[in-house]
Amino acid sequence: MLRLYNSLTREKELFRTLKRDKVLIYVCGITPYDTTHLGHAFTYMFFDVLVRYLTFNGYKVNYTQNVTDIDDDIVKKAKEEKKDWKKLGDFWTKIFLSDMKSLNVLPPTHFVKATDSIEKMIEIINVLLKKWLAYKTHSTSSGQAGGNVYFDVGKFKKYGRLSKFNKKQMILVSKERGADPNDPLKKNPLDFILWQGHKANEPSWPFDSAQGKEKGRPGWHIECSAMANRFLGRRIDIHGGRKDLIFPHHESEIAQSESYAGESPFVRYWMHTAMVLYNGEKMSKSLGNLIMIKDLLTKYSPNAIRWMILSHCYRHPWEFEEKELHACEDYIREVATALKQINKVSIRKIKADIYLKDFICAMNDDLDTPKVLQLILKAAKRIQREKNKSNIKELQEVLKTIITALGLKL
Repeated sequence: MLRLYNSLTREKELFRTLKRDKVLIYVCGITPYDTTHLGHAFTYMFFDVLVRYLTFNGYKVNYTQNVTDIDDDIVKKAKEEKKDWKKLGDFWTKIFLSDMKSLNVLPPTHFVKATDSIEKMIEIINVLLKKWLAYKTHSTSSGQAGGNVYFDVGKFKKYGRLSKFNKKQMILVSKERGADPNDPLKKNPLDFILWQGHKANEPSWPFDSAQGKEKGRPGWHIECSAMANRFLGRRIDIHGGRKDLIFPHHESEIAQSESYAGESPFVRYWMHTAMVLYNGEKMSKSLGNLIMIKDLLTKYSPNAIRWMILSHCYRHPWEFEEKELHACEDYIREVATALKQINKVSIRKIKADIYLKDFICAMNDDLDTPKVLQLILKAAKRIQREKNKSNIKELQEVLKTIITALGLKL
Protein backbone atom coordinates (compact mmCIF):
# COMPACT_ATOMS: atom_id res chain seq x y z
CA MET A 1 0.00 0.00 0.00
CA LEU A 2 1.24 3.46 -0.90
CA ARG A 3 2.45 5.59 2.00
CA LEU A 4 3.21 9.30 1.55
CA TYR A 5 4.91 11.75 3.89
CA ASN A 6 2.39 14.36 5.05
CA SER A 7 3.99 17.70 5.92
CA LEU A 8 1.04 18.45 8.20
CA THR A 9 1.51 15.43 10.49
CA ARG A 10 5.25 14.99 9.79
CA GLU A 11 4.65 11.27 9.25
CA LYS A 12 4.32 8.77 6.42
CA GLU A 13 0.64 7.96 6.09
CA LEU A 14 -1.34 5.34 4.22
CA PHE A 15 -2.72 6.99 1.07
CA ARG A 16 -6.51 7.06 0.88
CA THR A 17 -8.46 9.19 -1.57
CA LEU A 18 -11.56 11.33 -1.05
CA LYS A 19 -13.22 9.66 -4.05
CA ARG A 20 -12.81 6.04 -5.04
CA ASP A 21 -10.09 5.55 -7.67
CA LYS A 22 -9.75 9.31 -8.24
CA VAL A 23 -6.98 11.64 -7.06
CA LEU A 24 -7.23 15.42 -6.91
CA ILE A 25 -3.83 17.15 -6.92
CA TYR A 26 -2.91 20.83 -6.86
CA VAL A 27 0.69 21.99 -7.16
CA CYS A 28 1.80 25.60 -6.87
CA GLY A 29 3.37 26.61 -10.17
CA ILE A 30 5.85 29.18 -11.34
CA THR A 31 5.87 32.93 -11.10
CA PRO A 32 6.89 33.42 -14.72
CA TYR A 33 10.15 35.29 -14.89
CA ASP A 34 13.70 33.90 -15.16
CA THR A 35 12.53 30.29 -15.53
CA THR A 36 13.40 27.40 -15.60
CA HIS A 37 16.09 26.58 -13.07
CA LEU A 38 17.04 23.24 -11.51
CA GLY A 39 14.95 23.94 -8.41
CA HIS A 40 11.85 24.23 -10.59
CA ALA A 41 12.69 21.00 -12.39
CA PHE A 42 13.23 19.14 -9.08
CA THR A 43 9.74 20.07 -7.87
CA TYR A 44 7.76 19.49 -11.04
CA MET A 45 9.60 16.32 -11.97
CA PHE A 46 8.81 14.80 -8.58
CA PHE A 47 5.11 15.54 -8.96
CA ASP A 48 5.27 14.23 -12.52
CA VAL A 49 6.55 10.91 -11.15
CA LEU A 50 3.88 10.94 -8.45
CA VAL A 51 1.16 11.37 -11.09
CA ARG A 52 2.71 8.64 -13.25
CA TYR A 53 2.82 6.22 -10.32
CA LEU A 54 -0.75 6.95 -9.25
CA THR A 55 -1.81 6.30 -12.85
CA PHE A 56 0.26 3.09 -12.83
CA ASN A 57 -1.82 2.03 -9.81
CA GLY A 58 -5.08 2.57 -11.67
CA TYR A 59 -6.09 5.97 -10.33
CA LYS A 60 -7.67 8.63 -12.52
CA VAL A 61 -5.67 11.74 -11.68
CA ASN A 62 -6.94 15.31 -11.95
CA TYR A 63 -3.76 17.37 -11.64
CA THR A 64 -3.98 21.16 -11.59
CA GLN A 65 -0.90 23.37 -11.72
CA ASN A 66 -1.08 27.15 -11.77
CA VAL A 67 0.90 30.06 -13.14
CA THR A 68 1.11 33.07 -10.81
CA ASP A 69 0.99 35.53 -13.69
CA ILE A 70 0.08 38.51 -11.52
CA ASP A 71 1.61 39.35 -8.15
CA ASP A 72 4.05 41.80 -6.58
CA ASP A 73 7.11 40.08 -8.09
CA ILE A 74 5.74 40.15 -11.64
CA VAL A 75 4.74 43.82 -11.34
CA LYS A 76 8.15 44.71 -9.89
CA LYS A 77 10.07 42.77 -12.58
CA ALA A 78 8.01 44.30 -15.37
CA LYS A 79 8.75 47.80 -14.07
CA GLU A 80 12.48 47.03 -13.76
CA GLU A 81 12.66 45.76 -17.32
CA LYS A 82 10.17 48.35 -18.64
CA LYS A 83 8.02 45.61 -20.14
CA ASP A 84 4.33 44.86 -20.18
CA TRP A 85 3.60 42.54 -17.24
CA LYS A 86 1.44 40.21 -19.34
CA LYS A 87 3.96 39.86 -22.17
CA LEU A 88 6.70 39.22 -19.63
CA GLY A 89 4.68 36.43 -18.02
CA ASP A 90 3.69 34.85 -21.34
CA PHE A 91 7.31 34.87 -22.53
CA TRP A 92 8.68 33.02 -19.50
CA THR A 93 5.70 30.66 -19.28
CA LYS A 94 6.42 29.54 -22.83
CA ILE A 95 10.05 28.82 -21.93
CA PHE A 96 9.00 26.89 -18.83
CA LEU A 97 6.62 24.69 -20.83
CA SER A 98 9.31 24.04 -23.44
CA ASP A 99 11.82 23.03 -20.74
CA MET A 100 9.32 20.71 -19.07
CA LYS A 101 8.54 19.06 -22.39
CA SER A 102 12.26 18.56 -23.04
CA LEU A 103 12.56 16.76 -19.69
CA ASN A 104 9.52 14.58 -20.53
CA VAL A 105 7.39 16.10 -17.76
CA LEU A 106 3.77 15.38 -18.67
CA PRO A 107 1.42 18.38 -18.86
CA PRO A 108 -1.06 18.60 -15.96
CA THR A 109 -4.76 18.08 -16.51
CA HIS A 110 -5.26 21.81 -16.00
CA PHE A 111 -2.47 24.36 -16.48
CA VAL A 112 -4.09 27.61 -15.41
CA LYS A 113 -3.24 31.28 -15.10
CA ALA A 114 -4.23 33.22 -12.01
CA THR A 115 -5.64 36.06 -14.13
CA ASP A 116 -8.22 33.67 -15.61
CA SER A 117 -9.76 33.06 -12.17
CA ILE A 118 -10.19 36.63 -10.88
CA GLU A 119 -13.95 36.18 -10.73
CA LYS A 120 -13.59 33.18 -8.42
CA MET A 121 -11.17 35.08 -6.19
CA ILE A 122 -13.65 37.93 -5.80
CA GLU A 123 -16.41 35.45 -4.99
CA ILE A 124 -14.33 33.86 -2.21
CA ILE A 125 -13.30 37.24 -0.79
CA ASN A 126 -16.91 38.44 -0.68
CA VAL A 127 -17.96 35.30 1.20
CA LEU A 128 -15.17 35.89 3.73
CA LEU A 129 -16.30 39.51 4.14
CA LYS A 130 -19.90 38.42 4.71
CA LYS A 131 -18.73 35.92 7.34
CA TRP A 132 -16.74 38.70 9.07
CA LEU A 133 -13.56 36.68 8.55
CA ALA A 134 -12.06 39.42 6.40
CA TYR A 135 -12.18 43.19 6.53
CA LYS A 136 -11.88 46.02 4.05
CA THR A 137 -9.81 49.10 4.77
CA HIS A 138 -10.34 52.73 3.90
CA SER A 139 -7.95 55.63 3.54
CA THR A 140 -6.49 56.88 6.83
CA SER A 141 -5.86 60.38 8.08
CA SER A 142 -2.11 59.76 7.69
CA GLY A 143 -2.56 59.26 3.95
CA GLN A 144 -2.53 55.45 3.80
CA ALA A 145 -4.44 54.30 0.71
CA GLY A 146 -7.57 52.20 1.26
CA GLY A 147 -9.33 49.56 -0.78
CA ASN A 148 -7.35 46.64 0.68
CA VAL A 149 -9.04 43.51 1.99
CA TYR A 150 -7.30 41.45 4.69
CA PHE A 151 -7.98 38.03 6.15
CA ASP A 152 -8.52 38.24 9.91
CA VAL A 153 -6.06 35.58 11.14
CA GLY A 154 -7.24 35.97 14.74
CA LYS A 155 -10.54 34.35 13.76
CA PHE A 156 -8.90 31.20 12.38
CA LYS A 157 -7.61 29.32 15.41
CA LYS A 158 -5.69 26.68 13.42
CA TYR A 159 -3.38 29.23 11.77
CA GLY A 160 0.17 27.91 12.18
CA ARG A 161 -0.81 24.25 12.34
CA LEU A 162 0.98 23.35 9.09
CA SER A 163 4.22 25.24 9.69
CA LYS A 164 4.31 24.65 13.47
CA PHE A 165 5.68 28.20 13.82
CA ASN A 166 4.94 30.35 16.84
CA LYS A 167 3.71 33.93 16.35
CA LYS A 168 7.20 35.43 16.51
CA GLN A 169 8.48 33.02 13.86
CA MET A 170 5.46 33.67 11.64
CA ILE A 171 5.97 37.42 11.77
CA LEU A 172 9.66 37.04 10.95
CA VAL A 173 9.08 34.71 7.96
CA SER A 174 6.18 36.85 6.67
CA LYS A 175 8.50 39.85 6.66
CA GLU A 176 11.18 37.86 4.80
CA ARG A 177 8.59 36.93 2.16
CA GLY A 178 7.62 40.57 1.56
CA ALA A 179 4.71 41.17 3.94
CA ASP A 180 4.70 44.23 6.20
CA PRO A 181 3.81 43.27 9.79
CA ASN A 182 3.72 46.98 10.68
CA ASP A 183 1.13 47.87 8.05
CA PRO A 184 -1.14 50.36 9.92
CA LEU A 185 -4.18 49.11 7.99
CA LYS A 186 -3.92 45.68 9.62
CA LYS A 187 -5.66 44.66 12.82
CA ASN A 188 -3.03 41.99 13.43
CA PRO A 189 0.59 41.78 12.15
CA LEU A 190 -0.19 38.34 10.68
CA ASP A 191 -3.31 39.36 8.77
CA PHE A 192 -2.61 38.77 5.10
CA ILE A 193 -3.89 40.59 2.06
CA LEU A 194 -6.68 39.14 -0.06
CA TRP A 195 -7.11 42.11 -2.35
CA GLN A 196 -4.95 45.18 -2.96
CA GLY A 197 -6.48 48.53 -3.73
CA HIS A 198 -5.56 50.04 -7.08
CA LYS A 199 -2.17 51.70 -7.45
CA ALA A 200 -1.15 53.99 -10.30
CA ASN A 201 0.56 52.29 -13.26
CA GLU A 202 -0.36 48.80 -12.08
CA PRO A 203 -2.82 46.30 -13.58
CA SER A 204 -6.22 46.22 -11.92
CA TRP A 205 -9.63 44.56 -12.09
CA PRO A 206 -13.03 45.76 -10.85
CA PHE A 207 -13.97 44.55 -7.39
CA ASP A 208 -17.60 44.75 -6.32
CA SER A 209 -18.50 44.14 -2.71
CA ALA A 210 -21.21 45.15 -0.25
CA GLN A 211 -18.99 48.08 0.68
CA GLY A 212 -18.87 49.47 -2.85
CA LYS A 213 -17.14 49.21 -6.21
CA GLU A 214 -13.41 49.69 -6.56
CA LYS A 215 -10.45 48.48 -8.59
CA GLY A 216 -7.40 46.48 -7.56
CA ARG A 217 -5.69 43.13 -7.89
CA PRO A 218 -5.63 39.90 -5.88
CA GLY A 219 -3.16 38.97 -3.17
CA TRP A 220 -0.86 36.01 -3.72
CA HIS A 221 -2.50 33.45 -1.41
CA ILE A 222 -6.08 33.87 -2.63
CA GLU A 223 -5.02 33.02 -6.17
CA CYS A 224 -4.20 29.39 -5.39
CA SER A 225 -7.27 28.89 -3.20
CA ALA A 226 -9.46 30.12 -6.04
CA MET A 227 -7.84 27.97 -8.72
CA ALA A 228 -7.83 24.84 -6.55
CA ASN A 229 -11.50 25.35 -5.74
CA ARG A 230 -12.48 26.12 -9.33
CA PHE A 231 -10.75 23.13 -10.94
CA LEU A 232 -10.77 20.54 -8.14
CA GLY A 233 -13.44 21.42 -5.59
CA ARG A 234 -13.65 22.34 -1.92
CA ARG A 235 -11.44 19.51 -0.70
CA ILE A 236 -8.48 17.85 -2.43
CA ASP A 237 -6.28 14.83 -1.86
CA ILE A 238 -2.79 16.25 -2.37
CA HIS A 239 -1.42 19.78 -2.38
CA GLY A 240 2.23 20.25 -3.26
CA GLY A 241 4.96 22.78 -3.78
CA ARG A 242 8.41 23.74 -2.55
CA LYS A 243 9.12 23.59 1.17
CA ASP A 244 9.56 27.37 1.36
CA LEU A 245 5.86 27.77 0.45
CA ILE A 246 4.67 26.14 3.67
CA PHE A 247 4.58 29.54 5.37
CA PRO A 248 2.97 31.89 4.71
CA HIS A 249 1.50 30.69 1.42
CA HIS A 250 0.11 27.26 2.21
CA GLU A 251 -0.74 28.18 5.79
CA SER A 252 -2.83 31.05 4.44
CA GLU A 253 -4.43 28.87 1.77
CA ILE A 254 -5.73 26.57 4.49
CA ALA A 255 -7.19 29.47 6.45
CA GLN A 256 -9.05 31.11 3.59
CA SER A 257 -10.12 27.87 1.83
CA GLU A 258 -11.57 26.22 4.93
CA SER A 259 -13.20 29.47 6.05
CA TYR A 260 -14.81 29.95 2.65
CA ALA A 261 -16.00 26.36 2.17
CA GLY A 262 -16.89 25.62 5.76
CA GLU A 263 -15.25 22.22 5.33
CA SER A 264 -12.09 20.71 6.78
CA PRO A 265 -9.51 19.59 5.96
CA PHE A 266 -8.97 21.52 2.73
CA VAL A 267 -6.09 19.14 1.93
CA ARG A 268 -5.57 15.53 3.09
CA TYR A 269 -1.86 15.24 2.23
CA TRP A 270 0.56 18.15 2.06
CA MET A 271 3.72 17.30 0.12
CA HIS A 272 6.76 19.56 -0.19
CA THR A 273 10.01 19.30 -2.10
CA ALA A 274 13.30 20.38 -0.55
CA MET A 275 15.64 23.11 -1.71
CA VAL A 276 18.37 22.59 -4.29
CA LEU A 277 21.71 24.12 -3.26
CA TYR A 278 24.57 25.45 -5.32
CA ASN A 279 27.88 26.64 -3.90
CA GLY A 280 26.56 26.02 -0.43
CA GLU A 281 23.44 28.19 -0.70
CA LYS A 282 19.82 27.73 -1.71
CA MET A 283 19.36 28.12 -5.45
CA SER A 284 17.26 31.24 -5.92
CA LYS A 285 16.69 34.23 -8.15
CA SER A 286 17.62 36.66 -5.38
CA LEU A 287 21.05 35.07 -4.85
CA GLY A 288 21.74 34.83 -8.57
CA ASN A 289 23.08 31.27 -8.31
CA LEU A 290 20.63 29.62 -10.67
CA ILE A 291 21.43 26.58 -12.78
CA MET A 292 19.17 26.94 -15.80
CA ILE A 293 17.69 23.90 -17.50
CA LYS A 294 18.19 25.38 -20.98
CA ASP A 295 21.94 25.57 -20.25
CA LEU A 296 22.14 22.01 -18.96
CA LEU A 297 20.32 20.73 -22.05
CA THR A 298 23.09 22.06 -24.29
CA LYS A 299 25.56 19.68 -22.62
CA TYR A 300 23.59 16.75 -21.23
CA SER A 301 20.74 14.54 -22.34
CA PRO A 302 17.26 15.00 -20.84
CA ASN A 303 17.52 11.44 -19.48
CA ALA A 304 20.73 12.25 -17.60
CA ILE A 305 19.20 15.38 -16.06
CA ARG A 306 16.10 13.43 -15.09
CA TRP A 307 18.21 10.61 -13.62
CA MET A 308 20.24 13.07 -11.55
CA ILE A 309 17.15 14.77 -10.16
CA LEU A 310 15.42 11.50 -9.28
CA SER A 311 18.55 10.18 -7.60
CA HIS A 312 17.79 12.56 -4.72
CA CYS A 313 14.98 12.07 -2.20
CA TYR A 314 12.40 14.77 -2.83
CA ARG A 315 12.27 15.74 0.87
CA HIS A 316 16.01 16.21 1.41
CA PRO A 317 18.03 19.27 0.31
CA TRP A 318 20.91 18.48 -2.03
CA GLU A 319 23.84 20.25 -3.61
CA PHE A 320 24.18 20.41 -7.38
CA GLU A 321 27.53 19.09 -8.62
CA GLU A 322 28.05 18.83 -12.35
CA LYS A 323 30.10 15.64 -12.02
CA GLU A 324 26.86 13.86 -11.11
CA LEU A 325 25.59 14.43 -14.64
CA HIS A 326 28.64 12.74 -16.15
CA ALA A 327 27.93 9.64 -14.05
CA CYS A 328 24.24 9.77 -14.98
CA GLU A 329 25.09 9.73 -18.69
CA ASP A 330 27.06 6.52 -18.03
CA TYR A 331 24.10 4.97 -16.22
CA ILE A 332 21.78 5.84 -19.09
CA ARG A 333 24.14 4.23 -21.61
CA GLU A 334 24.34 1.07 -19.49
CA VAL A 335 20.55 0.76 -19.30
CA ALA A 336 20.16 1.51 -23.02
CA THR A 337 22.67 -1.25 -23.81
CA ALA A 338 20.75 -3.72 -21.64
CA LEU A 339 17.52 -2.93 -23.45
CA LYS A 340 19.19 -3.85 -26.76
CA GLN A 341 20.84 -7.02 -25.44
CA ILE A 342 20.15 -10.22 -27.39
CA ASN A 343 21.66 -13.59 -26.40
CA LYS A 344 20.86 -16.95 -27.91
CA VAL A 345 22.03 -19.62 -25.47
CA SER A 346 19.16 -21.20 -23.53
CA ILE A 347 19.71 -22.17 -19.91
CA ARG A 348 17.66 -21.89 -16.71
CA LYS A 349 14.43 -19.86 -16.28
CA ILE A 350 14.40 -16.87 -13.91
CA LYS A 351 11.65 -14.80 -12.31
CA ALA A 352 11.76 -11.26 -13.68
CA ASP A 353 8.75 -10.11 -11.68
CA ILE A 354 10.92 -9.84 -8.53
CA TYR A 355 12.26 -6.58 -9.99
CA LEU A 356 8.73 -5.28 -10.49
CA LYS A 357 7.83 -6.19 -6.91
CA ASP A 358 10.91 -4.39 -5.60
CA PHE A 359 9.99 -1.35 -7.71
CA ILE A 360 6.49 -1.25 -6.23
CA CYS A 361 7.84 -1.71 -2.72
CA ALA A 362 10.26 1.22 -3.14
CA MET A 363 7.68 3.51 -4.71
CA ASN A 364 5.11 2.64 -2.06
CA ASP A 365 7.58 3.91 0.52
CA ASP A 366 7.01 7.63 -0.17
CA LEU A 367 8.28 7.35 -3.75
CA ASP A 368 11.84 6.24 -3.06
CA THR A 369 13.14 7.07 -6.54
CA PRO A 370 16.85 6.78 -5.56
CA LYS A 371 16.24 3.14 -4.65
CA VAL A 372 14.34 2.55 -7.89
CA LEU A 373 17.25 3.91 -9.94
CA GLN A 374 19.58 1.46 -8.20
CA LEU A 375 17.09 -1.29 -9.03
CA ILE A 376 17.16 -0.25 -12.70
CA LEU A 377 20.94 -0.54 -12.78
CA LYS A 378 20.76 -3.91 -11.04
CA ALA A 379 18.29 -5.20 -13.64
CA ALA A 380 20.43 -3.83 -16.48
CA LYS A 381 23.51 -5.66 -15.17
CA ARG A 382 21.46 -8.85 -14.79
CA ILE A 383 20.33 -8.64 -18.42
CA GLN A 384 23.90 -8.26 -19.63
CA ARG A 385 24.94 -11.41 -17.72
CA GLU A 386 21.92 -13.46 -18.81
CA LYS A 387 22.28 -16.24 -21.41
CA ASN A 388 18.64 -17.23 -21.82
CA LYS A 389 16.88 -15.36 -24.62
CA SER A 390 13.39 -15.61 -23.09
CA ASN A 391 14.74 -14.45 -19.73
CA ILE A 392 16.30 -11.41 -21.39
CA LYS A 393 13.05 -10.49 -23.10
CA GLU A 394 11.10 -10.80 -19.85
CA LEU A 395 13.62 -8.71 -17.92
CA GLN A 396 13.61 -6.08 -20.63
CA GLU A 397 9.82 -5.77 -20.50
CA VAL A 398 9.90 -5.28 -16.72
CA LEU A 399 12.73 -2.77 -17.07
CA LYS A 400 10.75 -0.81 -19.66
CA THR A 401 7.76 -0.69 -17.32
CA ILE A 402 9.88 0.72 -14.48
CA ILE A 403 11.66 3.20 -16.75
CA THR A 404 8.37 4.48 -18.16
CA ALA A 405 6.98 4.98 -14.66
CA LEU A 406 9.94 7.28 -13.89
CA GLY A 407 9.50 9.19 -17.13
CA LEU A 408 12.80 8.13 -18.70
CA LYS A 409 12.71 7.76 -22.50
CA LEU A 410 14.94 4.89 -23.66
